[in-house]
Amino acid sequence: MEHILYAMRYNSSIGQFLLVEKENALRGLWMEGQKYYPVFQPGEIKEGAGTETLNHAKDWLDRYFAGKRPFIGELPLAPSGSEFRKAVWKLLCEIPYGEVTTYGEIAKEIALQQGREKASARAVGGAVGHNPISIIIPCHRVVGADGSLTGYAGGVEKKKKLLALEGIEQKKPLHFFTFEGREKG
Repeated sequence: MEHILYAMRYNSSIGQFLLVEKENALRGLWMEGQKYYPVFQPGEIKEGAGTETLNHAKDWLDRYFAGKRPFIGELPLAPSGSEFRKAVWKLLCEIPYGEVTTYGEIAKEIALQQGREKASARAVGGAVGHNPISIIIPCHRVVGADGSLTGYAGGVEKKKKLLALEGIEQKKPLHFFTFEGREKG
């Protein structure tokens, strides 16, 4: 049996988003015009659907853009990707609101989880860049080792605005979040 993708548009202070749900879980949240924006075939999605999952995601985004700190775990997320990418996206969800980490820090944690000596920061960058659930899975909280705002699928200007919304200013020395010593779930 084929499952329908339901979709809704969302307007924010940084532009319009497309939210997509399948089987009561959020599958995508893409900024209009971003790199890797999906192409759907005619009839593949049903737009304008106000499903419970999409409405909950809209409410989450409303609270986020109002400067509140909604909890990622309150939404059913089901991003589609390789096991490696899913592992990276899971780590992204652990980066606290208002903090940043580096591609290298994520690579170090992935290597630790996989029992390897090291993992490629470049491969981590590819996974971060292909995150299908922008903002909610906070890929905007990943920066270069020197704190530089490296690429962002939605554009560096939007990344700056998201970080500023969370109180992260680029001028001051950044505090980098590390995965060491955290409770593993």
